[in-house]
Amino acid sequence: MIRYPKPLRPGDTIAITAPSSGITTNGHARLDMAIHHLRELGYQVVEGNCLRKNFKGASASAEERATELMRFLTDVDVAAVLPPCGGDLAIETLPLLDFEALSKLPPKWMLGFSDISTILLPLTLLSGWASAHGTVLLGLFSTPADPLTSTTMQALETERGAMFDQSSSSRHRVPDYSVQARAGAFNFEPTRWKTLGENPDVEVRMRGRLIGGCLDRIPRLTGTKYGNISAFVNRNQSDGVILYLENGGLRPAELAITLMGLRLNGWFDSLNGILIGRNSAVDAASDDELSYLDVLRSSFRDTPYPILVDTDIGHMLPQMTLINGALAEVNAKNGSGTISQQFI
Repeated sequence: MIRYPKPLRPGDTIAITAPSSGITTNGHARLDMAIHHLRELGYQVVEGNCLRKNFKGASASAEERATELMRFLTDVDVAAVLPPCGGDLAIETLPLLDFEALSKLPPKWMLGFSDISTILLPLTLLSGWASAHGTVLLGLFSTPADPLTSTTMQALETERGAMFDQSSSSRHRVPDYSVQARAGAFNFEPTRWKTLGENPDVEVRMRGRLIGGCLDRIPRLTGTKYGNISAFVNRNQSDGVILYLENGGLRPAELAITLMGLRLNGWFDSLNGILIGRNSAVDAASDDELSYLDVLRSSFRDTPYPILVDTDIGHMLPQMTLINGALAEVNAKNGSGTISQQFI
């Protein structure tokens, strides 16, 4: 059974802590702007100690990060926890988090993607909390013109039982790797959701409960209680399950190995469909090299359900907010699509 947090309302308290990477001094100004943005929206903000520093890849020791996260997740005065960014070492906190205790407490929103999905996935699988895969705190204010990211807080403000609707973007950001481009430069290209079948624009409909995360991170949880997707699928046979995945940095060969590992662990069994976000990793440089699309076609060549690729999920902005556990309806045709999520 999925339990949904109370919808956020102005006046609620949002806790900011970094269970993965922290924010170094040169990022404090941007962090302050993000916190100021939340306060302008009417929210109270409390900062954790594991936030404004980064040492050897993380904001603090695993013990400190886990203790602070548990404190905020169990604090009745905190309505949501928003990590500022992703990172690499969130997995260190998992054995130190008491998911059994959380399963007995009222849920609250936790939002993030990339390395944060390492925590969001077991929070839903083990504790039964709906969790939000979407932008991190620093992304909430940095792209005000983004029609998807700008709706993230609306998702967390949605009433239980209500529907949260999103439509595909018209354009998405692509890194500019040209010689004359400055670091961090981007171009914009038209968005086109596609299927892996012979007709990439064929109409697709799928329905089921959402679960998923970042391909660079959550596959490390296969074979453990923190990543038991098969058990989630079995529990939700009546509704069905839609798995969503997005690739942050795995090159084609690494991606092929990762997807085969998920297949061998049963992650692709008995699904109603799969959503795959836009690839943000380096792709093949020539036709005789293994490409990202080669890997997807090979990995899902015999699946009996639809696969939608290049959807608005993950590292290549703009990105939708997907609620782990929500009952979703996905419709796509001719390059465009919608995702409607009901909090039931």
